[in-house]
Amino acid sequence: MRRKYLILIGDGMSDWPIASLGNRTPLEAAEIPNLDYMASHGALGMVQVVPKEMYPGSDVSNLSIVGYDPREVYTGRSPLEAASMGIELGKDDVAVRCNVVALKNNGADTEMEDFSAGHISSAESAELLKVLQEKIGGSFPSGGGDAGVRFFPGVSYRNLMIWPNGNDAVETTPPHDIHGKKITEYLPRGEGAEMLLDLMAISREVFEDHPVNRKRRAEGKLPGNSIWLWGQGKAPRITPFTEKYGLSGSVVAAVDLIKGIGIYCGLSVIQVPGATGYVDTNFRGKAEYALKALEEKDFVLIHVEAPDEAGHNGSAPDKVRAIERIDKEMLSLILPRARDGGDLVLLVLPDHPTPVAIRTHAQEPVPFVFYPAPEGMATFPGKRYTEADARETGNFVEIGTRLIGYLLGRE
Repeated sequence: MRRKYLILIGDGMSDWPIASLGNRTPLEAAEIPNLDYMASHGALGMVQVVPKEMYPGSDVSNLSIVGYDPREVYTGRSPLEAASMGIELGKDDVAVRCNVVALKNNGADTEMEDFSAGHISSAESAELLKVLQEKIGGSFPSGGGDAGVRFFPGVSYRNLMIWPNGNDAVETTPPHDIHGKKITEYLPRGEGAEMLLDLMAISREVFEDHPVNRKRRAEGKLPGNSIWLWGQGKAPRITPFTEKYGLSGSVVAAVDLIKGIGIYCGLSVIQVPGATGYVDTNFRGKAEYALKALEEKDFVLIHVEAPDEAGHNGSAPDKVRAIERIDKEMLSLILPRARDGGDLVLLVLPDHPTPVAIRTHAQEPVPFVFYPAPEGMATFPGKRYTEADARETGNFVEIGTRLIGYLLGRE
C-alpha cells in the first residue's frame, strides 16, 4: 500500500493557562475528541520548531515543519508572500510586508492600536494603497515614484511593497509584536530606514481623512490610518520538495505567506472558496480539498490561521472555538482515512504558541501528535492533546526539521 502524508498546522494554537478558562489553556478547555483520540492512540510529544536563536515567526516555523532549515534558506517573510501574489522579484528587488494598521495618534507617544486596522477589508485596504501610490507617483499596482516603489494589495491588512535596489538589512519590527506600545522605539532603523520612514509618514497624511476611514469611523470601526513596513527580504533559493523527498505535494492555505512557501517548495497551491485566514474561514472546505488532492498527490500541508489571529486579538473564546472547529469540521473528515489500517499518516501541531496574554508569538516548544505513531516513538494511552500531557510523555524532538522524517518513516 502506497502511503499518503498530511500535516495540519493550527497556527499559534498552543498557549498558556488563562484565568477566564479556569486556568486552563485553550487546548485544555476545548472539546477536541479527534485530537484526543490521536494523542491516546498515536504518538504525542513536544517539539522545538524554531531554532532558539531565531524569531518564532510563521515563516521560519513553517519552513522548519516541512523540512527546510530556516538558518540555511530563510531570507525574509515578504519574498514568500510575493511568490503567492504572483510577483516575480528581480535579483536586487526587496519585498516588504505592508500592513495597513490603526495607530492611536498622540504625537511622540503614538501607539500601535491594531496591527490589522480592525481586520480592514481587502477592498478598503486596496483603495488606501491606491491613493498612496498616486501620492508618491506612478500607477497602482504597477508602480512608479522616484524610487520605483510598487504597492500590491493582498488579503485584508496584509499587503506588499516591492522596493527596487532596496536594502534588506534595514531593521524592522512586526506590528503584531507591539500592540499598545509606543511606536517610536520600533520604527525602521539602520541603513535604508529613511525611505521606509518617509513612506510611512506620507501614508498617515493621505489616509487620515480618506473616505474609507471617514466611513469606518462613522461605523464605529478602527481606521486604517497608516502603513507599517516590515519583514523585508530578497528571493530565497529553496530545493523543490519533490527533489528533496521524492514525493509530490500540495498546500492548502488562506494566507499568502504559506502559499508562498508552497510555491518556493514546488508544491501546488489549492485555492479553497471561503478560506479567509480568520475565525470565519471555511474549515470543512479546507479538509475536503486536501483529501481530494491526496487522490493525486503524495503529501498535503494544511495551514489554519484562525487560532493565531485569535491569540493576536487577545480572545480566548475565539481561540477555543477555532480549535474546536479544526477538530470537528476538519479532523472528523481526515482522521478516518488514517484509522483502521488506512493509507494516511497524519501529523498535527502548531507552528509556535501565540499566547492570549501577550498577543504575540512565544519562543518555546509546542505539542505535536502523529497518527499512527512513527516506528520507535513511544505511545501513551489515555493522554489528551494538551501542552501538559505532551510534556509528560518525554517525547521531545529538538528541532522542527526532524518532524517530517518521522512522518515519512525516515528517522
